[in-house]
Amino acid sequence: MMRSRRWARTLPAAVLLGVAVVGAERPAVAQAAASPPAQAYPGRYPYTEADVQFVTGMISHHAQAIVMAGWAPTHDAGRSIRVLCERIINAQTDEITLMQDWLRDRNQPVPEAKPMPVKMRMQGVEHEVLMPGMLTDEQMDRLDQARGAEFDRLFLTFMIQHHRGAVTMVDQLLSSPGGGQDEAVYKFASDIYADQTTEIERMMKMLLTLPPR
Repeated sequence: MMRSRRWARTLPAAVLLGVAVVGAERPAVAQAAASPPAQAYPGRYPYTEADVQFVTGMISHHAQAIVMAGWAPTHDAGRSIRVLCERIINAQTDEITLMQDWLRDRNQPVPEAKPMPVKMRMQGVEHEVLMPGMLTDEQMDRLDQARGAEFDRLFLTFMIQHHRGAVTMVDQLLSSPGGGQDEAVYKFASDIYADQTTEIERMMKMLLTLPPR
């Protein structure tokens, strides 16, 4: 179930292990989101470049989910899909505001809530990349053209992909040196991990209840 805001959430033990030792060397995952060695920015808050990249990327990631969910009323989605979409819109809109505030409070660039590539630094070179799980233009077009039961089926299929990408982003954050040790970022990551893994299970069950083509 989506929520307006819950901070008292914990990650599975396997994920928490990556946060347990401050400054420990941890294996890198997914080259696209690999961060340079952790270096805390000067100032009041002990955040790292990995934290900034995670929050910035998640704003874009959430923005695409909101666009997808916003099509439910105009694309003849079923009742259960519409309820799910309303929850996604409400929860992720709130989270975008919180993440933008987090960046603003730390004098970091604050992106608009738009589903666009994000600038990431990989091996010292800056690239524009889509966050894990985000839909391609072709996939978005397919979803936009679908109606009724076909929209429901594509929405669930693509949103499962999208949610799995968000879980991957959390794993990447906690696998980067120093990532996720800022209290607020850890809470963002914990909440996203718990909610989206739960919703993946729910959406997989919903797919099984859809009428055959």
